[in-house]
Amino acid sequence: MISVNSSVFTPARIADLNLRNRVIRSGCFEGMCQEGKITEYLIEHHRRVAQGGVAMTTVAYCSVSYDGRAFGHEMWMRPELMPDLKRLTDAVHAEGAAASIQIGHCGFFSNPREIGRRPLGASVKFCLFRLSLCEAMTEAQIAEKIEDFGRTAEMVRQAGFDAVEIHAGHGYLLSQFLSPWTNHRRDQFGGSLENRLRFPLAVIRRVRQAVGDGFPILIKMNISDGIRGGLAINEAVEVARQFEAAGASALVPSCGFTAKTPLYMMRGNVPTREMAANQTDWLIRLGMSLFGWFMVQRYRFDRLFLLSEASRIKSAVSIPVIYIGGVLRLQDIEYVLARGFEFVEVGRATVRDPDFVKKMESGERTFSDCDQCNRCIASMDAGGVYCVTAREGR
Repeated sequence: MISVNSSVFTPARIADLNLRNRVIRSGCFEGMCQEGKITEYLIEHHRRVAQGGVAMTTVAYCSVSYDGRAFGHEMWMRPELMPDLKRLTDAVHAEGAAASIQIGHCGFFSNPREIGRRPLGASVKFCLFRLSLCEAMTEAQIAEKIEDFGRTAEMVRQAGFDAVEIHAGHGYLLSQFLSPWTNHRRDQFGGSLENRLRFPLAVIRRVRQAVGDGFPILIKMNISDGIRGGLAINEAVEVARQFEAAGASALVPSCGFTAKTPLYMMRGNVPTREMAANQTDWLIRLGMSLFGWFMVQRYRFDRLFLLSEASRIKSAVSIPVIYIGGVLRLQDIEYVLARGFEFVEVGRATVRDPDFVKKMESGERTFSDCDQCNRCIASMDAGGVYCVTAREGR
């Protein structure tokens, strides 16, 4: 065992929130909200990650309304969840960590068989993953979703969360309005970047109104959709500036489009066989079995694979920018912090070993042995996320 004296384990702030170190557990969909409820597995999952040393853990994913879900094991915010959400935040706080929750809406890749209606989107779009055609949102529906985000944020604070993360990336609804690939509107919400920003900015302002000054609002955003004709870094820089002006406390620049380039945001192996086997919907299972190679592309994993583009976002704003993407080692985190990023977010490393941060701090180890097999993604649909390799004893 070696002694570690590193800036990674020094405290820092996001808005009015003090955090014990610079490592945040990213929003990794847990698959632990069967029937849309808070389960004991979800509470224990985040308590365990908090015990493992992260500064803050992020609960994901919480839809702001019933019609924004892709799976039956996703939660949507409503009053009856409040007591169990409070138990979750209390459990995290008891371990010395802060708790955040990721809120959003799936938009055009919402599952019509779960929500009982056609999905909503920026424009009419066919979703290959759902074999469904969404409808373009009316201005009245946009106004309704803005209020849904605000209402959800109010309940987030009441439930004891220390921060909220608005999901405006990865091809979720707000990202669908930002991306030219999904937004073909000809009204005030489409066309120019100024227009495409109108809905996301209204959401940020409404959430800020709901939680008040000083409460941290993190925003997960795309620096690239990974799609020809999608959002790319040049526009993303301006998006970041506008998010800051609207009231964001910190930004999490990421990439990828869930319904088109889902592993662009993670990289590594594509566990197509396991993903197909764990689907409960026979139609999706068949589609994944036959066309998974086409639906989920493989992208090479490199350490710190988003650093160059994320640095451009960092240079454009004055609020904290949280680095995510290919963080495996203590020296990776130190390097990122030295480049001016205030925090890093990690996901798979804490799924592989919930004590990842604590072990780095103690000097027991300085790296994660996650091999990016990505079978943890498939496990999300098999009762809840876990490291398959660890369960196999490897």
